[in-house]
Amino acid sequence: MGRRKIRTKSKFLNWVLDWLDAILFAVVVVTLINIFWFQAFKIPSSSMENSLYTGDHLFVSKLTYGARMPQTPLTIPFTHNTIFGKESYSTSVQWQYRRLPGFRSVRKGDVVVFNFPNGDTVFVNNPMADYHAQLRMFGEEGVKSFGPVKVRPMDKKDHYVKRCVAVHGDTLEVKDGYVWVNGQKQEVYPGVQLSYLITTKARTYVDLLTADKLSKVRNSSNVVDVKPLLDTIPSAVSFEIFPFTENSGWTRDFFGPLWIPEKGATVAIDSASLPLYERIIRDYEGGSVQEALKNGCYTFKQDYYFMMGDNRHNSLDSRYWGFVPEDHIVGRPVVVWLSTDREKSFPSNIRWNRFLKMNFNK
Repeated sequence: MGRRKIRTKSKFLNWVLDWLDAILFAVVVVTLINIFWFQAFKIPSSSMENSLYTGDHLFVSKLTYGARMPQTPLTIPFTHNTIFGKESYSTSVQWQYRRLPGFRSVRKGDVVVFNFPNGDTVFVNNPMADYHAQLRMFGEEGVKSFGPVKVRPMDKKDHYVKRCVAVHGDTLEVKDGYVWVNGQKQEVYPGVQLSYLITTKARTYVDLLTADKLSKVRNSSNVVDVKPLLDTIPSAVSFEIFPFTENSGWTRDFFGPLWIPEKGATVAIDSASLPLYERIIRDYEGGSVQEALKNGCYTFKQDYYFMMGDNRHNSLDSRYWGFVPEDHIVGRPVVVWLSTDREKSFPSNIRWNRFLKMNFNK
C-alpha cells in the first residue's frame, strides 16, 4: 500500500507537495540508516596515520557492535552537535541509553569510532580545546579566561576514532612506546609509528616512522644513527598523563600497568586508587565518590576500553584522558569511500589508491 499524497487543483502546488513528500521520505530513510546501519564520518586529524589519513571519508557500521538508540532525539537531520556554530539539538527530551544486539563486542585491534569521553564540557569559543585538561593546568579561576562553557549529552559529544588496544578485564602497559597486554607484546600494526631522531651525514632531523620505514632508514647508507624519541621523565608531563598524579611515574611511552574495568567487577577504592576511577564513578556511572571511599570499594556498572592512535606520538588518546565507556561506542569503520588531501587542489587532491579501502591493518 503506497503513501497517500495530498492533491490540489494547482499543478504548481502539487509539484511542490510532491517534492516535499520525496524530501521528507528521503530524510526519514537516511536518518534510519544513520541510526541503525551505517553512518558517514570524516577523519579530521592525523592521530591514526598511517592507518587512516586526515581527509579519509568513512562508512561506519552500527551493526557490528549494535546500534545505539538515540538519547537526544530532537536533532536537526544530518547534523551531529552543531550547525552554523550553534547547537543542532535540543535536550528538552532525553532518553536512557539502550543498545540493540550486535554481531560482536569490541575486540583488541579494532579501529573504533566513539564519543570523546572528555567532550561532556566544552568551551563555547573554542570547542576543540579539552576543557578537563585546561582545568587541570589552570584551575577553575584560570579556565574562566577561556570564556563560557556548555555541557553536551553523551551522544552529542564529538566523535573520535582510535584503535582499541585493551578491553575490559585486560591489564595494559606501554613500554618503550609499544603496547603490552596481559604480559604479552601486542601486535605492531603496519600503520603504527613513533618519533625518531635521525642523523645523516648531512644533517639531523626528527621524523615519524613505521616499523617498515624504520628498517629502510636504518639500512640507508646515508644514515649514521637512528634513536627513538621517548618520554622518560614523568615530572614533565604529570599534569597531562592519566591519571594525572605526580607520583604515577607514567609517561606516554612508559605507562601502566593499568587494569581496564569491567562490568560486575569490584575494586578497592582508597586515596591511591581513586584517581584511576573517580571519573568513572562520578561522571560515567552517576555514582557517589564519597560513598565509594566510605565503603572502600566500588562495583562497575559497564565495560570499559583503552584506545590509542596509531600515530603514537601525535595522538590525544586514552593515555591523556583515560577509559572509554561501553555506552560511548558508536561503531566500526568498514570502508573508505573517499579520501582527499587538503594540501592539494582538485582533482589531484583525491587519493585514488585509498578508494574502497577496507582493511585498516595493512
